[in-house]
Amino acid sequence: MNPSTKIRKIDLPFGNGVIELKIPEKNLSELILPSEPETREDESYIVKKALLDPIGSSRLSELVNPESRIAIIVSDITRPTPSAKLLPPLLEELRLGGVRDDNITIVFALGLHRKQTEEECRKLIGDEIFENFRCIQHDRERCRHLGETSFGTPVEIFEEVLDADLIVGTGTIEFHYYAGYGGGGKCILPGVSSERAVLSFHSFYSKLFEGDPLSGRVNSPARQNIEEAAKIAGLGFILNTVIDSKKRIVAAVSGDFIKAHRKGAEYVDTMYKVPVEPADAVIASCGGFPKDINLYQATKALENAVAAVKTGGSIVLAAECPEGLGNKVYECWSRECKSPDEAVERFRENFEFGGHKSAIVGKAAKEFRLYMVSKLSEEECRNTFFTPVGTVQEALEIILAENPEARIHVMPDGGRTLPVRKET
Repeated sequence: MNPSTKIRKIDLPFGNGVIELKIPEKNLSELILPSEPETREDESYIVKKALLDPIGSSRLSELVNPESRIAIIVSDITRPTPSAKLLPPLLEELRLGGVRDDNITIVFALGLHRKQTEEECRKLIGDEIFENFRCIQHDRERCRHLGETSFGTPVEIFEEVLDADLIVGTGTIEFHYYAGYGGGGKCILPGVSSERAVLSFHSFYSKLFEGDPLSGRVNSPARQNIEEAAKIAGLGFILNTVIDSKKRIVAAVSGDFIKAHRKGAEYVDTMYKVPVEPADAVIASCGGFPKDINLYQATKALENAVAAVKTGGSIVLAAECPEGLGNKVYECWSRECKSPDEAVERFRENFEFGGHKSAIVGKAAKEFRLYMVSKLSEEECRNTFFTPVGTVQEALEIILAENPEARIHVMPDGGRTLPVRKET
């Protein structure tokens, strides 16, 4: 690199730390950042304000009585939802309605994810709440059948949730590759649903993943399926947050699980949809832990980055992945599928939950050159259609060696930021 070249230093989140990228200013096309609020209100105040002014619903305290049994669904360790900040004002609102603490059960929504350790549960909701309330983890073997959605997905919900008089869902609204957005009814499907229901829910993706991107669409078929299931299950109230790149609460909504969710999605769009002109390459961090806890989660940043790069260009993914690929089926497909074409074709013909991640990366690998900085082995990287590189700097040097004039976008929070191609 020419000593006189002006260099821009950019910190990229990586696990619980950061890695530094030094990029010549002439090659930096755009630093793709969210439009986050410059001044912030107190997080507790934001949550309390949302509970005082629910959307499409009475206040939570008005929906309960002293005999009400409440199930509060909270996110698992793979999600950035700040449950420890949401629960105190939520519990305060329930107590205002006369609900007794011993009638409240906190349920960790696992979907098909692994069980959590006690330490992880405590970390998510705080020691005091963990020790003073009944806290349980979703058990997909203990679900009751309630019917089917119009998509044919069975509605089979964890019995501990169904035994409650009121189901309260919490979560974070952010872009989702398939459901359009997280949050809302997603705490029900897939959150506390049976394995059969979750697999049915995901199976539709094999019919849709080669079409237009679904992320950032409130009318995605998956979102419709989710909301039908949540209605059948009787989801009575939600409290959802929008968080910034430092995982701080910047907005919150409560109330009806559809109406409140839509308002939250508007906040997300304002902050995280970024119009871009496609560049020659994109260097994207997932945003750090927990978005890069494993490759299964980290691929969401890859999908977001796709709109920001020209076909045939390069995508560099910085994702720590301390827990590896994060899914046994994904691991199996990665060993068995010898090419991106094979992964995509296999997924077209045979949906298998976990295999969809292999097909998603395969689809991207057919259009772009993919590089990854991670803790995965070289073999794991290559099996998942990435070229392993030791550092983001090394990846940059490879790109500039091929094209010294390359224009490169950098996405420090690729798991949350959604580039949208500018209209021409």
